[in-house]
Amino acid sequence: MCAPPARTLNLAGMAYLDHAATTPMRQCAVDVWVEHSGALNAGSPHAAGRRANAVLADARERVAAALGADPVEVVFTGSGTEANNIGVRGLYLASGIPRVISTPIEHPAVLEPVKALGQTVAEVAWLPVGRDGHVRDLAALDEPAAVAAVMWANNETGAIQPVGEVVERASAAGTPVHVDAVQAVGHVPVDFHACGATTLAASAHKFGGPRGTGILLARRSPAPLPVVLGGGQERGIRSGTVDVASAAATAAALEEAVAEMGRERARVRGLRDALLSGVAAAVPEVIVATQEPALDGHAHMMFPGANADALIMLLDAAGIEVAAGSACASGVVRMSHVLETMGFTEREAMGALRVTVGRTTTSDDVERFLAAIAGVVERARAAGAI
Repeated sequence: MCAPPARTLNLAGMAYLDHAATTPMRQCAVDVWVEHSGALNAGSPHAAGRRANAVLADARERVAAALGADPVEVVFTGSGTEANNIGVRGLYLASGIPRVISTPIEHPAVLEPVKALGQTVAEVAWLPVGRDGHVRDLAALDEPAAVAAVMWANNETGAIQPVGEVVERASAAGTPVHVDAVQAVGHVPVDFHACGATTLAASAHKFGGPRGTGILLARRSPAPLPVVLGGGQERGIRSGTVDVASAAATAAALEEAVAEMGRERARVRGLRDALLSGVAAAVPEVIVATQEPALDGHAHMMFPGANADALIMLLDAAGIEVAAGSACASGVVRMSHVLETMGFTEREAMGALRVTVGRTTTSDDVERFLAAIAGVVERARAAGAI
């Protein structure tokens, strides 16, 4: 077990409440990365290559043990986005059935590949989502498809989706399932074999590993075809020289996250619940989009009439770092596709905040947010009215 994480962000005077975006790198991951930073190409046949390959093999075994997979099923990628693209596009290429199933609340790493397939070669069936952010009707899964892509937990609201039911229903029709578990891995128990998915994506920086490293769990059969061709590393599924140091650091961070999960989930949920109840008392007209079942650290709120940019900048000026619930592209703030799918109006959704607590969050951080939020909302509503 590694030493407790340094409170780097809070030592800099900030209350960091954006753990869904990224969580600070664990000290154990930093130490392991430094230890293996000199590792050379794990594909080389000489002694240095064999040493690097031994480190990589150990990381693969440790990740597999933590996530209920076999070591051969662990594919290291450059990001969760890459892992999701391989899962969706690779399974489509391996099948040939011109049909894909997904949900309209997916992260862009899944949503955009699905849309691209729909614009070129495939019919896309969308599973409907209720106002609580959960998938409700699974009937589209009863017809075969090349792949059904469904997230474990939503990155905005934290809503946990019925992955078990999706896999069971899709499997009955012979459809492989890709699960985007980027928000879930390291925060809730994930067992690849038990869940029955064909492929599953994770991202190291969401549980305290290094940024720039992803994980794709891929069953032996049906296996996704590669979407980028090259030297055939990682079972031929993901070509490219593997970053050995980052793979080892990812394994260390994942092991620590899984080991502390029981007690950490209860602590984080307590902080999140205190934050939600405090906001409800301070700003009675708040709308809470996060509905159970949901991840323990997510608190997605809407302040109708407020301006999301103003909310974020005012909180940032007060030393509090959060995220907007609306998406920003090319400098233009627009309504979140997740909230739009859930049925919220533009006036409601444009005043959205995603506050996510995590392993470095303390009760002082929550109190700091609660002390500021009423005044911030009042000022942001004034900005929104201009």
